[in-house]
Amino acid sequence: MESKGGFYITQIKQLQDRIFERLLLENGIEISSGQGRILFILWKTDHLSVSEISERTSLAKNTVSIVIDGMVHKGIVEREINPQNRRQTIISLTDYAKSLREEYEAVSEQMNALFYQGFSEEEQIQFERYLARILETLTRNL
Repeated sequence: MESKGGFYITQIKQLQDRIFERLLLENGIEISSGQGRILFILWKTDHLSVSEISERTSLAKNTVSIVIDGMVHKGIVEREINPQNRRQTIISLTDYAKSLREEYEAVSEQMNALFYQGFSEEEQIQFERYLARILETLTRNL
C-alpha cells in the first residue's frame, strides 16, 4: 500500500497557511503565518529567548531570528539583553502585539471551523489523537 499521509499533510499545511493569511488580511491583521506561530507562543509565555521560541514552535533558530527581525521592524516584538546572561536576547511582546490577540484568536476560530467542517466531534478528537501520535514520533526522532 502506498502511503500518502505525508503528502496530504504538506498540501494541507500550504493551503491552510494561504487561507489563514487571507483571513488575517481580511480582518486587518498584517501578520504572516510564521509571525503568528511566534505570537501564539509569546501570548502564552512572554519574555522568551530565541532558543525557547525555536523549541516551542519547531522552527529553526535562524528562521526564528529572521522572522523576529521583521516583527521588530513592524513593532510587534522587542529585543532585550537578558541581564542574567548578557549573551542571550529576550523577545517580548509590545502593547501593539498584545492588542492583536483577541482579533487573531477570532480568526483562528474561523480557521478551525473551516478546517473541521463536516467532521463530527468524535472524528475531530480521533483525528487530533492521530496527529499527536505522529508529532510525538517525529519529535522523538529529531
